[in-house]
Amino acid sequence: MELIPFAIASSPIIGLSHYLVLAAFIFVCGLLSMMLKRNAIGILMGVELILNAANINLVAFNRFSYAYSPDHKPMLDGQVFAIFVIVLAAAEAAVALAIFLNFYNNFNTIDVERAQNLRG
Repeated sequence: MELIPFAIASSPIIGLSHYLVLAAFIFVCGLLSMMLKRNAIGILMGVELILNAANINLVAFNRFSYAYSPDHKPMLDGQVFAIFVIVLAAAEAAVALAIFLNFYNNFNTIDVERAQNLRG
């Protein structure tokens, strides 16, 4: 019989529900940041938080679906989708920052309430 150290034996097991609660909390923080901030950078950070919550869900669902698969072959679907989301978030941040810099050069502010003055 193998002895298990007390710290490992008494540690709580982190399950899928823990990851889902964390992702929901991060999602709500991002949503509140997008709704309450008037600053364009704050809104962009809210979008990034929402995308990170989606990444946590993708990786957590992948990990726990792999644990219960009958053939126990490693599946990397969640990680691959998370990498695509990270690349998409980087491209979105680059384009949004370019738009905000152009907006700042024209109006000397990044307050999104002034965007109604734009004409297209």
